[in-house]
Amino acid sequence: MNARTVVIRPIVSEKSYALLTSNKYTFRVHDRAHKTQIRQAVEEIFGVRVLDVRTMSVRPKPKRRGVISGKTRGWKKAIVQLHPEDRIELFEGQELGE
Repeated sequence: MNARTVVIRPIVSEKSYALLTSNKYTFRVHDRAHKTQIRQAVEEIFGVRVLDVRTMSVRPKPKRRGVISGKTRGWKKAIVQLHPEDRIELFEGQELGE
């Protein structure tokens, strides 16, 4: 897998913005990517130094539309902590709701 397939997109939420104060960034990642691949991908794409990677699988939620029931997709999330001197500018200039 190359770096662009490992890191799918950043997650923009109130919880992820609260983590920015401790220099932690949240990304949606490929389901089969492991921590080493995620670390290398973030370092390659953004040119930063990664200290720690935490991953979790987001479970599918049950949904109903009338009589028909189903589930949303499950996906994998990674919280990446950067070196105190590094920043990712992608997150810095955005407001919630954009």
